[in-house]
Amino acid sequence: MDIRRVSFDHPDAVKLNDQVQAEYAARYGDDGDATPLSPSDFAPPNGVYLIAYDEFDSPVATGGWRTQDAGDEGYGDGDAELKRMYVVEQARGRGLARRILAALEEDARAAGRLRMVLETGDKQPEAIALYLSSGYEPCAKFGYYRHYESSRCYAKAL
Repeated sequence: MDIRRVSFDHPDAVKLNDQVQAEYAARYGDDGDATPLSPSDFAPPNGVYLIAYDEFDSPVATGGWRTQDAGDEGYGDGDAELKRMYVVEQARGRGLARRILAALEEDARAAGRLRMVLETGDKQPEAIALYLSSGYEPCAKFGYYRHYESSRCYAKAL
């Protein structure tokens, strides 16, 4: 796997984002994740966006982090928020999500972030299992979906 830094508006990032949004819509019966995101959210040093490419140079996995600090949505100072973790269906089960996650944690740590936080939903059990097995623990809800019953929030000290 070749993991590359790209902008959130890179054509491959847009393609994978459309796929993950379709999966969210299918699982939750809505239009996907409505959390406001901007390419500038993932621009270093305030974040990063990664895509893993396979041996055929096809984009197969993605994820990013963006800087968050204390405010009205429940984040803490020094937080890095994980966003858009996704592996295309045909590439699942090969450890790609774990590799993307580790790379994002390393990058956020190097940028001086203190804690990685993420929000997922109760209809994504494989995501929850990945995060729990990677040392994440349930935390107080934060972010766009903090008032939703189906929201699940996790954090890990960096």
